[in-house]
Amino acid sequence: MTAIKWFLSFLKKYSGLMILGLFLTTIIAALSIVNPYLSGIIVDHVIIAGNYDLLPILVGCLLGVTLVTGVLRFLYQVVFETASQGVLYNMRDKVYRKLLQEDFAFYNKKRTGDLMSRQTGDMDAIRHFVAYVIYAVYQNILLFLFALMMIFTVNTKLALCMLAVLPFTALAAYKQSKEVKPAFRRNRECFSSLNAFVQENVSGNRVVKAFAKEDYEIEKFQKENDKFKSAQINASRVWMKYVPIFEILSYSLTIVLMIYGGYMVVQEQITLGDLVKVNGYLWMLNVPLRMAGWWINDIQNFIASIEKIYATYSEEPHVKTPVCKDNNGNTIPYPRTPIRGDIEFRKVSYRADDEDIVMDINFSVKAGQTVGIIGSTGAGKSTLMNLLCRFYDTTSGEVLVDGKNVKEMDLYNLRDHIGMAMQDVFLFSDTIEGNIAYGRPNCTFEEVKKAAIMADANHFISALPEGYDTIVGERGVGLSGGQKQRISLARALLKNPSILILDDTTSAVDMETESYIQTQLKNIKKDCTVFIIAYRISSIKDADLILVMDNGRIIEHGTHDSLLSRNGYYAHAFRNQYGEIPYDLLEEEKNNAQKGGR
Repeated sequence: MTAIKWFLSFLKKYSGLMILGLFLTTIIAALSIVNPYLSGIIVDHVIIAGNYDLLPILVGCLLGVTLVTGVLRFLYQVVFETASQGVLYNMRDKVYRKLLQEDFAFYNKKRTGDLMSRQTGDMDAIRHFVAYVIYAVYQNILLFLFALMMIFTVNTKLALCMLAVLPFTALAAYKQSKEVKPAFRRNRECFSSLNAFVQENVSGNRVVKAFAKEDYEIEKFQKENDKFKSAQINASRVWMKYVPIFEILSYSLTIVLMIYGGYMVVQEQITLGDLVKVNGYLWMLNVPLRMAGWWINDIQNFIASIEKIYATYSEEPHVKTPVCKDNNGNTIPYPRTPIRGDIEFRKVSYRADDEDIVMDINFSVKAGQTVGIIGSTGAGKSTLMNLLCRFYDTTSGEVLVDGKNVKEMDLYNLRDHIGMAMQDVFLFSDTIEGNIAYGRPNCTFEEVKKAAIMADANHFISALPEGYDTIVGERGVGLSGGQKQRISLARALLKNPSILILDDTTSAVDMETESYIQTQLKNIKKDCTVFIIAYRISSIKDADLILVMDNGRIIEHGTHDSLLSRNGYYAHAFRNQYGEIPYDLLEEEKNNAQKGGR
């Protein structure tokens, strides 16, 4: 499907309104030929012939046509505006739904500002096209044709003389359309880039201020702004070059009429009333010719916008729910089935951008067990959980939940049974209660408060002037890192999931708070499988299984005591954190440091 066909699929729903609008436009264009015709009659039959009895009737007809035209103009503008808002509403809704279906890989490549520009500037160009450009172009074509037809009824030679400008107009229109399309595409790209830059800097304003880089960011903004300005000017130069051509061609019609038409009146080949008629039709020829350049600009702007929107919309997610079919081969919705929480990673590897992230991962967990994952930064800890939630798909191997490959499961059902407190905490611009209840919006306040107590968040929330009704700023601005982590943890706990994932959830809280949270986690339902990713040994030492990762591999696994007895990576990390580094390891580190110094 092309971008234009995709657009027409939205327009089809409002085809009735569009047909009505075009019908009204046709009537208005047809009525436009009446007043010049009546003006010619007034000149020939009233002024020259002296038949003044016709004057009241003709003037009344002129006023009636003007009144009817005014009413119809109001009606068709309402019709086209209604259709444009409907098309825009449905298209924006469709695109937004598709954005929600996209996977992590899609958002890793796209900038937020670019996606926002699709939903704002590009969408507005489409609304303008439906609400104004369609009927304006159609109306001007009709005006030109009707006027030309009426001039032919007056005198064929005069009409042919005026028709001589059409080939030049068509040539200029064709050349302009070829030049303006890439200019508008560049214009939309620069707008998206500028939008993305502003969005990024507004979101990161605290970092800018912390490093006192306001001047640096202003300089970068000026560069982006200059690019957009240059793109705007280049696009404007195209129509600035061609608009005078269309103006000259339109005014040449007046010259033709005055010279050749006047000559024909003198030669009595046409009457003065006929000349007045043709002069009245002249604006119906002039306006379409003068506005041709503007319509081409608007049409190309629309094409550039719809192509960019469709390019974003047409990107299919790599991770999606497989098709579910019944015994007869008919597609049916996936049944909502419970998940126990048995997890197995079987020879799992994941590769992205030609880099191995995790390799040959093997472990299994029974429902209700707790798994701790520890390792250096970039070891692949969070990637394991992303593969479990199927935010990414494994390159090889299988991730099994209750013995079933996650690639064969309904994504919504899988993720609906998983509660996750992410490493990068995100809070919505909503109340604290709304953020905690995000996973279960219909839960009671008592349940929200209970989850907050388990996450050790109730005391600081209650101390706020508006308590749980406090509005959280965008991305949680106004709260400390530890407070945001605890709200995120409460949100995950309230979901009452079968699988709970805590990705470095207590890194920003003090040891006393962490100890309280660990105690509360023991009180969650017994059959909930818990994964805890942490750098602190204290967060995972009581886990049923501890996985130690390094460079994308599991280098050690076992319980806290068994790993300490091996005196490996885990034991070394434990003694480093608790200040009990063995003498032989200390000497080895000193020797390595001295070798590096040489």
